[in-house]
Amino acid sequence: MSVYLEHSGKSLKWGIWKMEETIEDLLSILPERAYYEKELQRFNAPHRKLEWLSVRCLLFHLLGSHKEVCYESNGKPYLADRSRFISISHTKGYVAVILSEVAGVGIDIEQYSKRVHKVAHKYMREDEPVNSYRGDDTWSLLLHWSAKEVMFKCMDASEVDFREHLRIEPFIPQERGVFLAYEYRTELKRYFEIHYLLHPDFVLTWQIDNVITKN
Repeated sequence: MSVYLEHSGKSLKWGIWKMEETIEDLLSILPERAYYEKELQRFNAPHRKLEWLSVRCLLFHLLGSHKEVCYESNGKPYLADRSRFISISHTKGYVAVILSEVAGVGIDIEQYSKRVHKVAHKYMREDEPVNSYRGDDTWSLLLHWSAKEVMFKCMDASEVDFREHLRIEPFIPQERGVFLAYEYRTELKRYFEIHYLLHPDFVLTWQIDNVITKN
């Protein structure tokens, strides 16, 4: 099994799966094989099949039982039995899943790539300084993008502009840590505590929905 990283806390757990197996390898891990084989028919591309199965293998590892993942009309995932809140993310070579019994959650994983510099102007605000990590400001740009993805996943709002409606408070990137962020899109004007870690291949950010509002 390719559980690459795993974390279990008081109110949540998350894991990262490194996609190294074949489709047959993944199917052999899962119970209810006939169900997964049938669901795979919805996909044509082999990489989408691997990605979809890897998420289900990681979910099975985290919970120890078969769970069906459904999707709201806006694409937000949920478990069919509503036993946990769930968020899912994927990037090249990895998938990530976060779960909580008590509140909504968000997770995002982004492959390290300098291509983010070309699109940074679309989501970075003028009042969001870019502080480098080990002399490389790519990490900061990736963290800002990833954190805003997590915020969006936790918000019950449409037409969210990442540059206009979401702001990350200044922070100095470390290997792992927490920083604050807030949104202007809803009446709640919510604060978020974004947790993160940096890995040579990717950045990971996550948040549990504690519904902190701005005074």
